Amino acid sequence: MLRRQLMAALAGLALAGPAYARCEDWVPQPKPQNASRDIVGQDLDQIVERGFIDFAAYEDFAPWSYEDKGKPVGVDIEIGRLIAQDLGVEARFHLVPAGENLDADLRNNIWKGPVIGGRVSNVMLHVPYDSDYACRVDQVVFTGQYAAEQIAIAYREEAYPEEKPVPAYFRFDTVAVENDSISDFYLTSFAGGQLAQGVRRYPSYAAAMGALAAGETMAAMGPLAQLEAGAAPGIGIHQPPLAGFAVSRWTVGVAVHMRYRALGYAVDDAIRAGLEDGRIAAIFAAHGLTHLVPER
Repeated sequence: MLRRQLMAALAGLALAGPAYARCEDWVPQPKPQNASRDIVGQDLDQIVERGFIDFAAYEDFAPWSYEDKGKPVGVDIEIGRLIAQDLGVEARFHLVPAGENLDADLRNNIWKGPVIGGRVSNVMLHVPYDSDYACRVDQVVFTGQYAAEQIAIAYREEAYPEEKPVPAYFRFDTVAVENDSISDFYLTSFAGGQLAQGVRRYPSYAAAMGALAAGETMAAMGPLAQLEAGAAPGIGIHQPPLAGFAVSRWTVGVAVHMRYRALGYAVDDAIRAGLEDGRIAAIFAAHGLTHLVPER
C-alpha cells in the first residue's frame, strides 16, 4: 500500500535535512549499472520536440493522485500540468503502484524500468526528500520541492469541546490510523506501548476518516492533506508537537534521471515560478487543502 511504503521509507530515515544534499562525507557504494539509453527517458530538447512529457504518479493516493471517471486527478496531477505548461508541452500521466520501497519506485519509474512491462517516465511526482537519502541514490536527481507534509490529528469537536487531543490522550481515547502507517508505528510504540489499546486500524486514511465521521473513534492521526481530504462537518484538525516523532514533517518534490539535469533544472524553475506567483497555493486551495510551503 502506498502510504505504508512512503511512511516506512521516511520512518527509516534520520531527521529531515535542508533542501540541498550534504554529501561531503558520503562514500559511493557499489550500485547497479544504469540501463542503456534506449530505455531511459528523454532529455529536455527531445521532450520539447515531441511535444509531451511523461509523469509517473502514484495510484489510489487521494488527494494527491488517483483516477476519477477514467482520468487522473489530484494535486500532484495539477502540479504536473503546471510543469508541462511552463515547458510548453502536453502533460501525460502514468498512475503506478508503489513498490517495496522508494528505491524500487525510483528504479522502476525513473532510471531503469520494471523487470516486466511498463517503462520509465521523464519525471516522478511526490517523491519525499531527505538529504542523506539523496546522497545514496546516484542515479536520480531530487529537485522541484513543491510542498511539505506534516502529521496531524483530526478529532470530533463534540468529543473535545475544550482541549484539542494530543497523543497522550489516546491512552484512554480511541484514534483511527491507517494500518502499518507511520502514525500506527508511532502510537503503538509511544511510552512503551501504553497508547496501543486506543489505536483502531483501517486499510486507508479515507477509511480512517470515515470511521471518525461515523463516530467509531474520537480522533484520527495521519498526514495533514489526507486528513483534510476526508474531513466532514464537526471534524477539527490540528498539528500539535509530537514528542519523540523523528520525522513528523517532510518535503515532497520530483525525481528525474541523473543524465537529464537540464530537464531537472527546467522542472525546478517551473515549480519555483508556481510557488512564487501563487499557482501552486491555488491548486491546494482548489482541493480544500492547506499548502505547507517547503524549505528550499
